[in-house]
Amino acid sequence: MTVLIYSATMSLDGFIAGPGGDMSWLAPYTAPDPAADELAARTGALLVGNTTFGGDDPNRGTDAEGAFGGTWHGPQFVLTHRRPDAGPPDVTFTDDLRWAVAAARAAAGAKDVNVLGADVARQCLELGLLDEVVVFVVPVLLGDGVRLFDHPGGHPVRLEHVARGIGEESTHLRLRVVRD
Repeated sequence: MTVLIYSATMSLDGFIAGPGGDMSWLAPYTAPDPAADELAARTGALLVGNTTFGGDDPNRGTDAEGAFGGTWHGPQFVLTHRRPDAGPPDVTFTDDLRWAVAAARAAAGAKDVNVLGADVARQCLELGLLDEVVVFVVPVLLGDGVRLFDHPGGHPVRLEHVARGIGEESTHLRLRVVRD
Protein backbone atom coordinates (compact mmCIF):
# COMPACT_ATOMS: atom_id res chain seq x y z
CA MET A 1 0.00 0.00 0.00
CA THR A 2 1.27 3.45 -0.90
CA VAL A 3 2.01 5.54 2.19
CA LEU A 4 1.68 9.34 2.18
CA ILE A 5 4.72 10.63 4.10
CA TYR A 6 5.59 14.19 5.09
CA SER A 7 9.35 14.48 5.40
CA ALA A 8 11.41 17.47 6.40
CA THR A 9 14.67 18.48 7.98
CA MET A 10 14.02 20.62 11.04
CA SER A 11 16.04 22.79 13.38
CA LEU A 12 15.90 21.84 17.04
CA ASP A 13 13.51 24.76 17.65
CA GLY A 14 11.00 23.48 15.10
CA PHE A 15 11.73 25.34 11.85
CA ILE A 16 12.08 23.72 8.41
CA ALA A 17 13.01 26.98 6.67
CA GLY A 18 14.36 30.28 7.85
CA PRO A 19 12.60 33.63 7.48
CA GLY A 20 11.20 34.13 3.98
CA GLY A 21 11.71 30.43 3.18
CA ASP A 22 15.51 30.68 3.39
CA MET A 23 17.03 27.21 3.13
CA SER A 24 20.72 28.20 3.18
CA TRP A 25 20.95 27.14 6.84
CA LEU A 26 20.55 23.52 5.70
CA ALA A 27 23.75 23.31 3.61
CA PRO A 28 26.07 22.23 6.48
CA TYR A 29 23.72 19.35 7.34
CA THR A 30 23.46 17.61 3.98
CA ALA A 31 25.99 14.85 4.65
CA PRO A 32 25.03 11.37 3.41
CA ASP A 33 22.46 9.79 5.72
CA PRO A 34 21.33 6.16 5.42
CA ALA A 35 17.84 7.01 6.75
CA ALA A 36 17.39 9.74 4.10
CA ASP A 37 18.72 7.38 1.41
CA GLU A 38 16.20 4.73 2.48
CA LEU A 39 13.37 7.31 2.38
CA ALA A 40 14.41 8.40 -1.11
CA ALA A 41 14.52 4.78 -2.29
CA ARG A 42 10.97 4.24 -0.98
CA THR A 43 9.65 7.36 -2.76
CA GLY A 44 7.80 6.85 -6.04
CA ALA A 45 6.26 10.33 -6.38
CA LEU A 46 6.34 13.74 -4.73
CA LEU A 47 3.44 15.94 -3.64
CA VAL A 48 4.92 19.42 -3.39
CA GLY A 49 3.65 22.82 -2.34
CA ASN A 50 4.23 25.61 -4.85
CA THR A 51 6.34 27.62 -2.39
CA THR A 52 8.59 24.63 -1.83
CA PHE A 53 8.72 23.78 -5.55
CA GLY A 54 9.88 27.27 -6.51
CA GLY A 55 11.76 27.86 -3.28
CA ASP A 56 15.25 28.36 -2.07
CA ASP A 57 17.16 25.12 -2.74
CA PRO A 58 20.47 25.27 -0.79
CA ASN A 59 22.03 23.22 -3.60
CA ARG A 60 20.71 25.34 -6.51
CA GLY A 61 23.04 25.27 -9.48
CA THR A 62 24.91 22.15 -8.34
CA ASP A 63 24.56 18.43 -8.99
CA ALA A 64 22.85 18.18 -5.58
CA GLU A 65 19.92 20.45 -6.58
CA GLY A 66 16.49 18.94 -6.15
CA ALA A 67 14.75 16.42 -3.93
CA PHE A 68 16.97 14.31 -1.69
CA GLY A 69 20.10 16.23 -2.68
CA GLY A 70 19.45 15.70 -6.38
CA THR A 71 19.45 11.90 -6.09
CA TRP A 72 15.71 11.46 -6.67
CA HIS A 73 13.93 11.83 -10.01
CA GLY A 74 10.34 11.00 -10.87
CA PRO A 75 6.80 12.31 -11.04
CA GLN A 76 5.96 15.42 -9.03
CA PHE A 77 2.53 16.89 -8.33
CA VAL A 78 2.69 20.56 -7.38
CA LEU A 79 -0.26 22.05 -5.53
CA THR A 80 -0.79 25.65 -6.63
CA HIS A 81 -3.50 28.22 -7.33
CA ARG A 82 -1.33 29.69 -10.11
CA ARG A 83 -0.73 26.93 -12.64
CA PRO A 84 1.85 27.78 -15.31
CA ASP A 85 1.10 27.17 -18.98
CA ALA A 86 3.97 24.69 -19.17
CA GLY A 87 6.31 23.09 -16.69
CA PRO A 88 9.24 20.73 -16.47
CA PRO A 89 8.79 17.11 -17.60
CA ASP A 90 7.30 14.83 -14.92
CA VAL A 91 5.75 17.82 -13.09
CA THR A 92 1.97 18.23 -12.93
CA PHE A 93 0.46 21.41 -11.52
CA THR A 94 -3.02 21.34 -9.93
CA ASP A 95 -5.15 23.21 -7.42
CA ASP A 96 -7.04 20.09 -6.29
CA LEU A 97 -5.39 18.45 -3.28
CA ARG A 98 -7.49 15.29 -3.26
CA TRP A 99 -6.87 14.77 -6.98
CA ALA A 100 -3.14 15.41 -6.50
CA VAL A 101 -2.91 12.85 -3.68
CA ALA A 102 -4.77 10.22 -5.74
CA ALA A 103 -2.64 10.93 -8.84
CA ALA A 104 0.60 10.85 -6.83
CA ARG A 105 -0.40 7.53 -5.22
CA ALA A 106 -1.16 6.06 -8.65
CA ALA A 107 2.13 7.35 -10.06
CA ALA A 108 4.10 6.00 -7.09
CA GLY A 109 2.93 2.46 -7.79
CA ALA A 110 4.22 0.16 -5.06
CA LYS A 111 6.37 2.93 -3.57
CA ASP A 112 5.39 5.84 -1.30
CA VAL A 113 4.42 9.47 -1.89
CA ASN A 114 6.61 12.02 -0.17
CA VAL A 115 5.02 15.35 0.77
CA LEU A 116 7.30 18.40 0.63
CA GLY A 117 5.99 21.65 2.07
CA ALA A 118 4.55 22.54 5.46
CA ASP A 119 1.24 23.94 4.19
CA VAL A 120 0.50 20.96 1.93
CA ALA A 121 1.36 18.58 4.78
CA ARG A 122 -0.98 20.49 7.12
CA GLN A 123 -3.80 20.28 4.55
CA CYS A 124 -3.22 16.53 4.08
CA LEU A 125 -3.28 16.03 7.84
CA GLU A 126 -6.52 18.01 8.23
CA LEU A 127 -8.20 15.89 5.55
CA GLY A 128 -7.03 12.62 7.13
CA LEU A 129 -4.80 11.79 4.15
CA LEU A 130 -1.36 11.87 5.81
CA ASP A 131 -0.03 8.50 7.02
CA GLU A 132 3.45 9.26 8.39
CA VAL A 133 5.80 12.06 9.37
CA VAL A 134 9.57 11.67 9.00
CA VAL A 135 11.66 14.40 10.61
CA PHE A 136 15.41 14.83 10.50
CA VAL A 137 16.35 17.07 13.45
CA VAL A 138 19.66 18.90 13.04
CA PRO A 139 21.70 20.65 15.74
CA VAL A 140 20.88 24.29 15.05
CA LEU A 141 18.47 26.85 16.50
CA LEU A 142 17.05 29.11 13.78
CA GLY A 143 14.87 31.29 16.01
CA ASP A 144 12.39 32.16 13.26
CA GLY A 145 10.99 30.93 9.96
CA VAL A 146 8.61 28.28 8.69
CA ARG A 147 7.52 25.78 11.33
CA LEU A 148 7.23 22.03 10.73
CA PHE A 149 3.51 22.34 11.48
CA ASP A 150 1.79 25.62 12.17
CA HIS A 151 -1.91 25.54 12.90
CA PRO A 152 -2.87 28.06 15.60
CA GLY A 153 -6.04 26.92 17.31
CA GLY A 154 -5.65 23.45 15.86
CA HIS A 155 -6.22 20.24 17.75
CA PRO A 156 -3.60 17.72 18.94
CA VAL A 157 -2.73 14.89 16.56
CA ARG A 158 -1.47 11.66 18.08
CA LEU A 159 1.57 10.03 16.50
CA GLU A 160 3.31 6.75 17.28
CA HIS A 161 6.94 5.84 16.71
CA VAL A 162 7.74 3.63 13.75
CA ALA A 163 11.53 4.14 13.85
CA ARG A 164 14.16 6.49 15.20
CA GLY A 165 17.88 6.81 14.89
CA ILE A 166 20.93 8.99 15.23
CA GLY A 167 23.18 9.81 12.30
CA GLU A 168 26.29 11.93 11.99
CA GLU A 169 24.42 15.17 11.26
CA SER A 170 20.84 14.48 12.41
CA THR A 171 18.49 12.53 14.60
CA HIS A 172 15.58 11.10 12.67
CA LEU A 173 12.08 10.25 13.78
CA ARG A 174 9.59 8.26 11.75
CA LEU A 175 6.07 8.56 13.15
CA ARG A 176 2.71 7.14 12.10
CA VAL A 177 -0.44 9.27 12.32
CA VAL A 178 -2.84 7.59 14.74
CA ARG A 179 -6.39 7.60 13.44
CA ASP A 180 -9.09 7.16 16.05
